[in-house]
Amino acid sequence: MARSLKTTPLYRWHKSANANMADFGGFDMPLWYETGVKNEHLGVLKSAGIFDTSHMACITVKGKDSFELLNYCFTRDISRLGAGRCIYGAFLDMNGHCIDDAIIYKFDDIFFMICVNAGMGAAIAKHLDSNKIKGSGVNIEDLSGTTAKMDIQGINSAQILARLIKNPDMVLKQMPYFSFKGNFDKSLPGDSGSGESGSNKSESDKSGSKKLNVTLKDGTPILLSRSGYTGEFGFEIFIRSEAVVKLWRDTLKAGEEFGITACGLAARDSLRTGACLPLSHQDIGNWKFINHPWDFALAFNKGKTGFTKKFIGSDALLSHDCDPFTYPFVGDSLRKITPGKNSQVIDSKGNIVGKVLTCVTDMGITWHNDKIISINSQNIPEGLKIKGLSCGFVMVDKKFDFSAINDNNCSLTLKDKKRAIKVNIVKDIRPDRTARKNFEF
Repeated sequence: MARSLKTTPLYRWHKSANANMADFGGFDMPLWYETGVKNEHLGVLKSAGIFDTSHMACITVKGKDSFELLNYCFTRDISRLGAGRCIYGAFLDMNGHCIDDAIIYKFDDIFFMICVNAGMGAAIAKHLDSNKIKGSGVNIEDLSGTTAKMDIQGINSAQILARLIKNPDMVLKQMPYFSFKGNFDKSLPGDSGSGESGSNKSESDKSGSKKLNVTLKDGTPILLSRSGYTGEFGFEIFIRSEAVVKLWRDTLKAGEEFGITACGLAARDSLRTGACLPLSHQDIGNWKFINHPWDFALAFNKGKTGFTKKFIGSDALLSHDCDPFTYPFVGDSLRKITPGKNSQVIDSKGNIVGKVLTCVTDMGITWHNDKIISINSQNIPEGLKIKGLSCGFVMVDKKFDFSAINDNNCSLTLKDKKRAIKVNIVKDIRPDRTARKNFEF
């Protein structure tokens, strides 16, 4: 019997827009619309696109011992996380294997929210509950099915958002990367969104001002986060499930003059890969969360000889002499292969050294004079056509010499049952990303 797929509140809209639908994490989700993956990908790089991300799950963690629990279970040190700030990291098991990656949002010293991947709400809530000290003052609630989420990504995101929210001057002012404001539930604490890393209080707390509630023009409360999964400037919006369809439609209308694009998961995949971001259970998963491009997701000390705190799996990560290595790569054309167990990574001597985790096409990049150029790069040479390049991540059993990578001499062959392509190991993929762009409003 076929598995019954879950749907998001936007399912009917996706179907009416003739989206190509597929199973993703147990949800029937849009892969692309009639606009096509290429146009959706480029739409985000050039202007703005919106994504239905309601398949993701939220968990709230409240109580006097919530900080201690999260700091023990999470790979990042949240002791310096200010109110109104969020942070990316992962939840590991005792073997150092990744259960799921996540973003933690801090409202205050005793109230946090976690956003995890599709279908992982119950698993992470159970993981946290099993690691509570008996009798501790922590309440964990899985909000799966009650909360919706949509992302607006691209350089025109703030201008479009300004047409949708009340008091945009106040809300969008001083919103640094990985900060957030508001809450989607009026019964829960709001937040000023101004707390800087290194402080346990937001600036509004220090000044004694009230918490800032962020609402749409019709009064609907939202949590607005300056973050995303594309590497480009943008926001993530958390909202009650019953209100997301109206917000989606209103956003498309508000963004018409900017050429806003509804985007499916295929463009989300190619954008996040070009931004050198991992996909949980594909690029990170049931192996040690180490030797990868995402060292920032671990609480390393300055010399990377250990960690600044003890967390679940930390001891296992510190003995990793024989563990594999994950590297980003970029091909020399649009051509790509099918990743997975049937893929091969072959070194210059013909040895099979690993497998391909992800292989997609980033339509916004090209090679020029042995450097990668993006459509958002400054001073693009006149006449240079940016046609796109394959890119992704490989897992290999050897450590590469980064001096060779810098000299562009670290080439590999990727192979599946149909074709073989030449690629270069790189430190990063799409340059000149806009996610951290400063903006004034």
